[in-house]
Amino acid sequence: MTILCVILTLLLATSILLHWQSAKRSQDQWQKLAIELGLKFSSPEAIAEHATSIRLAADLLPRERTRHQLFESLLNEIRQGLVIVDADLRIRFANQTMAVLLHRSAIQIGRTLLEELRDHQLTDIVVQAIRDKTRLVRTIQMLAADGANLSGRHFIIEASPLPSPGEGGAWLMLQDITEATLTEQIRKDFIANASHELRTPLTIINGYIEALQDGVVTAGPGLKRCLDTMEKHGKRIARTIEDMLAISKLEDSTAVLNCEPFDVRQCVQDAIDHLTSYTEGRDTRIELDFPAQAPHLVGDRFYWDQIFTNLIENALKENPAPGLIIRIVGKWTATHCILAVSDNGTGISAHDLPFIFKRFFRGDKHHSSTIKGTGLGLSIVKRAVKAHGGTITATSRPGQETAFTMKVPVKFDGCCK
Repeated sequence: MTILCVILTLLLATSILLHWQSAKRSQDQWQKLAIELGLKFSSPEAIAEHATSIRLAADLLPRERTRHQLFESLLNEIRQGLVIVDADLRIRFANQTMAVLLHRSAIQIGRTLLEELRDHQLTDIVVQAIRDKTRLVRTIQMLAADGANLSGRHFIIEASPLPSPGEGGAWLMLQDITEATLTEQIRKDFIANASHELRTPLTIINGYIEALQDGVVTAGPGLKRCLDTMEKHGKRIARTIEDMLAISKLEDSTAVLNCEPFDVRQCVQDAIDHLTSYTEGRDTRIELDFPAQAPHLVGDRFYWDQIFTNLIENALKENPAPGLIIRIVGKWTATHCILAVSDNGTGISAHDLPFIFKRFFRGDKHHSSTIKGTGLGLSIVKRAVKAHGGTITATSRPGQETAFTMKVPVKFDGCCK
């Protein structure tokens, strides 16, 4: 029992000593902090009297710094650009995303919103939000900015006054929706063009059906002409639908290509045989230039059939005059296969050339009563080549040579696009 009391006494004394030393260190720390805060106390007792308030200030400062750093880190991670301005529209904070969206290395703090961002649309919405004391949302197309290629890009901008009435500033948020806007426009154009492509032959077919029902045409050459026209436009509808389904499949990121080695020369020859109806009775020559022992190419044979059929068919349709020569050339390097389909026909005009791979695009020469293709052929070609990890380029010297050159990897093993 005596030993236990001695031990407890020693522990108590040690605890008191440690507490006193801790208090002394704390008092020294409070005095140092007071000096840093610009506070003057006449005695240690005065310091002790204000110890609570000083302790709160000491605890508050690091907590505020930590909280500020945390908020700043979080704001730098969001996908929207954020700027906070004061009542004079001077920038007080800007996250890193804002600089990235505006193609800047950084947003300079202290400059006005207009000086730094150089687009009055952003300033106007902030001014209106502060004036009306409300949150505003707009969709804008960015104007040209100094040194930044932002002209034509689409953004959603939001602005709202700061919650504290005494602040007088506001926050501005910027979100880039260019890709979504362009995708939506492509979708609208695709629907409009597809509707037009289907409406025209359907209207013709319905017209002939009404003529047959009304007894306007009953027999003889007239009846055959009606049936032939209806068949031709029916095939046009079927081809348009097939091409639209092909593009849809090629643009589906989850779709899988049926990759297998195949003979490219034989694939080209099959496409030529398929187009015999276009070459019969015409002064047209098709030349193939492939190595004697050409290596096989790895890919989806179905799409390569479409690639060569579309390219050769285009050359035949666009050049009905005699003397047409179409050349299909295949060359191999250690890493790539280079395939070219060229002709000596009328060619493609310089102002049409940049747009020929767009869906439903047709040049001026297409505006005739003769039925052409669906306007999707070259679009399918480009997407099919890209799906095989390759590229395609088009060059044209009207009246001399028009060439489509494809470069695809020899060892293509990406069976999914």
